[in-house]
Amino acid sequence: MTAVHHRVKGMERMRVSKEKAAQNREQILTTAARLFRENGIRATGVDAISRRAGVTHGGFYSQFDSKEAVAAEAIRVALSRWRHVWRGAADRKRRSEALRSIVTGYLSPEHRDTPGRGCVVAALGPSIARQSRKVRAAFTAELKDAVDFLAGLMPGDGPSRRHEDALAAFACMIGALILARAVDDGRLSGRILDAASKRVMRGERRGR
Repeated sequence: MTAVHHRVKGMERMRVSKEKAAQNREQILTTAARLFRENGIRATGVDAISRRAGVTHGGFYSQFDSKEAVAAEAIRVALSRWRHVWRGAADRKRRSEALRSIVTGYLSPEHRDTPGRGCVVAALGPSIARQSRKVRAAFTAELKDAVDFLAGLMPGDGPSRRHEDALAAFACMIGALILARAVDDGRLSGRILDAASKRVMRGERRGR
């Protein structure tokens, strides 16, 4: 085999290795985000993340140097994916229709019942204050981006007013989802979601 062939095979092995590492990283982040939302950050260890992601400890630590590092990145990934869902809901729709679609989907029984695939803010918000500065910074940055996106859908001419309305709407949506998941009365849970959805949309109509 010539030196050129050796070089080509070496480059191919490097390419495959990089692709595998990227796949492992993506799988770790996806798994960690789901487990954090289901069980909380503190209750989720590296062992559980590695096992569910199908990687070894070595594979985990080749990508992240600590659980804190994966938590910060998983929060960023989870919230960016939610914004992608919101953008899909907003595409080719008027602002009011896009906002209604987002609010209805967020405050739905389906979202309430699947925290592992749902909004990371509602799932982790109550515990984030006890996390490290790095994790809180990632959470805060992504929360600001989510509110900025909602502000772009709010009625009204003033950007300050739209941003304030978006903060209030998102806070209402998050709080309602947390309460709806917490109570053991299914009927009350549904009423919480419905009442919050109506309140947010009434606020949207008043802002026109």
